[in-house]
Formats: sequence, structure tokens, C-alpha cells
Amino acid sequence: MRRILLLAPLLLFTAGCGLARSAESGATDVARDAAGKAAEQLDGRPPRTAEEVGWAASQIEGVEVMRVTGTSTHAGDGVDLVVRTSGSAYNRWVDLEEITVRRCFTVRVSTESRSREDPHAVDCPDGPALAFAPPPEPPRLPGEELRAALPRVPRDGRVDEAGVRRALAALDLDPGIRTEVKSDRGRVGVVLVVEAAEGDHVDPRDCLLARVVPGATEVWVPPRIQRMPGEGGCTVANALDPAPPAH
Repeated sequence: MRRILLLAPLLLFTAGCGLARSAESGATDVARDAAGKAAEQLDGRPPRTAEEVGWAASQIEGVEVMRVTGTSTHAGDGVDLVVRTSGSAYNRWVDLEEITVRRCFTVRVSTESRSREDPHAVDCPDGPALAFAPPPEPPRLPGEELRAALPRVPRDGRVDEAGVRRALAALDLDPGIRTEVKSDRGRVGVVLVVEAAEGDHVDPRDCLLARVVPGATEVWVPPRIQRMPGEGGCTVANALDPAPPAH
């Protein structure tokens, strides 16, 4: 009996240590889950540079970016990040308080990824979290300026494609705006597309259409549904022969 009594404190201490380790493990799992959710948010977007991926990750609540490796999401294996997250678990048997840990994990962001692996735990790099400059704002499409610059052709006149191109050149458009001009059956169609949105497979594209025909010069933004990826709304063909709005 005496031996049992002597062993009892040791057993309680051992059990308590096991429970403490279990709570820490649970807190680590919570931190790992936060890193996995961050990776899901970063995936499925257009091709981006490592700097842009790092900035996007740093904007996710509870995520610190400790290291960035790679050049872009569409080059090689993509971009590898070491992120630091925190997690908490409750241990009611030892100290009646939550155990909170901060852990680092590696996540990969790539346009070629087909499946997601669980974030891999790594030692946290020394030093503070990295800071990133926000990406530049996309250029504004000059709707009113384009409407004012394009030629007005009389009903019995002839549309001059060269004149339309000169009008576009005079606008001195942002390099981030791609333009296309095409003539067809006495009409000239124009499309302006923000290049930054070209690779996005999620959001509507940012574009502006125009058409110059004898007796009418039109400038418009296609409906949102037509600007979604794969819908063909931001094309010079849609400028020449506008698709009817969706019902």
C-alpha cells in the first residue's frame, strides 16, 4: 500500500505531462490548420510574382510571412512561403488555461498545383516577419476621354481606321492597357483591356469597348457576365458585333 501511495504523485505528474503535451499538440494542429486555410486563399488566382504572393499572404489575418522562395507562381515549382501562425488548445487537467503556440509552416503557391499537401512544420527563421509593398493599382480605363477623342463620321461618310488609331495614340494610354483595333464592313471596333486582369480565372475582366460606324460612335463597358473569363465580352469581335445582354 505504501508503495502505491509513493507512486501516486509520480503517476499524476507523468499523466499531467502527457496532457500538457497533448494540449500543445492540439494547439499546433490549430496553427497548422490556419496555415492550410491561408494556402487555400492564395491558390486559384492569376499568375503573380513572389513579391505579390508575399504581400497577399501578409494581408491574411493571423499570418506572418517569414520567408519567400521562388520568382513567380507560374515559373518552376511556384512560390514557397514560410508562414508563422498561432493556435490555442484548452488543457483543463493541468493549469485551467489555454495553451497558445506560434509555429512556422511551409506552403506552396503555384498555378500548376493539382492537389494540396498539409503544411509542413519547420523551424521559424530568425528575425521579424517580412514586410511587402502593396501592388500598384490597376490603370483606369479612360471612358470619357475615349468617347471625346474618337471621330464622328457622317451617315454618308466613311470610317477611317487610321484616324481611330491616331485618336487612341493621342490618349497616351497607360502601358498596362492593351488595345486592339479592327475594321470590318465599313466599321471599326476598339477594345481596351487592363493587362493585369488577363490571367485572372475568377474575377470579371476590366475592359472598355468602342465602335465607330457612319452616323454613330459608341463607347461602353460590357455587362459583368460578358466580362467573366471565357465569355468573350472583352474582344474586338464583341465591339464590332455587340452580344445581346443576358436575360
